[in-house]
Amino acid sequence: MGLVKAAIGDAVMTFMWIFCASTIGAITSILANMIGVQAIGSLLITTSLIFLISVLFGSIADAFGGASFNATGTIAFYIAGAGGDDDTIMSTAIRFPAQAVGAVGGVLALMELMPLEYKHMLEGPTLKVDLHTGAIAEGVLTFAITFVVLLIIIKGPKSFFWKNWMLSVATMAVIVPGSSYTGPSMNPANAFGWAYVNNKHNTWEQFYVYWICPSLGAILAAWVYRLVFPPPPASKPKTA
Repeated sequence: MGLVKAAIGDAVMTFMWIFCASTIGAITSILANMIGVQAIGSLLITTSLIFLISVLFGSIADAFGGASFNATGTIAFYIAGAGGDDDTIMSTAIRFPAQAVGAVGGVLALMELMPLEYKHMLEGPTLKVDLHTGAIAEGVLTFAITFVVLLIIIKGPKSFFWKNWMLSVATMAVIVPGSSYTGPSMNPANAFGWAYVNNKHNTWEQFYVYWICPSLGAILAAWVYRLVFPPPPASKPKTA
């Protein structure tokens, strides 16, 4: 029953995350035009928005008992030895489909509710280079952000504010270069939601670029983290 609850929590969490996170670009553009700022100002606005939803969804995840909207993150924390009781490879096989369903629901709801004049600003992960270059980019970016997230969450500051601000800056640091390659996504559920709406969810591009390579990147990042920061040896039980 715990795993079922985790899957339901993931579906709800992913629905809300996709609905909110996918509007960041549009909100940034609207605010930047209102304030009259240029590129640097837009980056600061986007980073601040990411920070706000990171704080919000961090609280929501805790309320749902550790719900997640990214299967690669769940796998990475499990391999790094920092996952919860439900964060296992087997549980991911159940939780990822729930995340995918939530992502599809989030995209559909957003497309339905977004005002018409702003719908053109909505865009999911899109391959902008050749297949293999995109796959490498998605894998490398996922490796980078996963390693940094592990470092910040496990070894970073205890301050809730600084931890989330560092996560927001790190996210922007990979989004900016990745926007010229794959979007980027770094989240199979997010990519699936947009691909499903655009009828591209069953293509080799979707599996190769947005599922396989991000998963490999996250797994490699967790292994490297565990190599750099090995877990303490398990204490041996005392004998009489």
